[in-house]
Amino acid sequence: MKASDTRRLKRCDIDLTLLGMGTAPLGGLYAPVALADARAALQAAWDSGIRHFDMAPMYGLGRAEHLSGELLREAEPESFRVSTKVGRLMTFERPGRTLPPEPPKNEFDSGWHNGLPFREVFDYSYDAILRSYDDSRQRTGLGRLDILFVHDIGRVTHGDLHDHHWSALTKGGGFRALQELKSAGLIAGFGLGVNEWQVIRDAMEEADLDICLLAGRHTLLDADAETFLPLALQRDVDLVIGGVFNSGILASSSGRKKFNYVDAPPAVLAKVERLEAACRRFDVPLAAAAIQYPLRHPAATNVVIGAKTAAQVTQNVSWFEQAIPDELWHALEADGLIPAVPSRSAAEASPA
Repeated sequence: MKASDTRRLKRCDIDLTLLGMGTAPLGGLYAPVALADARAALQAAWDSGIRHFDMAPMYGLGRAEHLSGELLREAEPESFRVSTKVGRLMTFERPGRTLPPEPPKNEFDSGWHNGLPFREVFDYSYDAILRSYDDSRQRTGLGRLDILFVHDIGRVTHGDLHDHHWSALTKGGGFRALQELKSAGLIAGFGLGVNEWQVIRDAMEEADLDICLLAGRHTLLDADAETFLPLALQRDVDLVIGGVFNSGILASSSGRKKFNYVDAPPAVLAKVERLEAACRRFDVPLAAAAIQYPLRHPAATNVVIGAKTAAQVTQNVSWFEQAIPDELWHALEADGLIPAVPSRSAAEASPA
């Protein structure tokens, strides 16, 4: 399996490389990233054959889109694919403008260490979706955006405000705006980009989704989405899998102890030790197993991984392309560390 290998999306009529470049770290996630390092990381991804770049207005409050566009504007227009997100508008304080109070930080928002001087305002309405599309086109300077993900809709993110934002997306025309963009040929497809699979399930009843990004819920450590994956397969909704290192703990158990953006609890640390011990028996780095694991399920289409430096990109590609014996997966299943993976026919036959 090569990072540059491609897979055709079921409903979007485009290909994505099996490994995509996530750009959240370039916005200063957890720590600042120097401009030279960010540019080198993007170039390393391109040089490795990665041609799917996933970004969002949120990442560095516009910084990731600016940096990614700088690289991609110089490439042949049809030689890469871009996904970005809608649901947050970037704005700023000025005399005469009253901005809504900043929402309380949710558990998935770590802040940005060298983001741009803007403030985010959540808005999932018809007009806001169209404005977000235009803003991302301008920040990236690209003539085409391939995929739009509705970013961080869900109760975990919004708490008591979820019903308000959900109404804007459904009754307020947010989904309608996305469908119009697709019908006009301005995007190839749309869906949700979230940490909560339950809201993808709910959205499937409201709109004809094409592709969704699910972060941190289909990993070696977190099988929370196991019951949802067959539904996505049945509905022909492609799944981009993010957060495969669960905020870093699976990239190196001796390094960052974050799990899903917060400090890892003892039970998670203990499971990581068991996973690493099993991988060691087969001479496989834990991170290689983590980055390849999601694609074992037929519902998963590709994996996106973030990186801060060229060296991290190169390491991620090496882990992704490392040969892993089937015996390791069988051992992890036998030990109850991962669920058994169904065949494609079995998954498609599972009840929704």
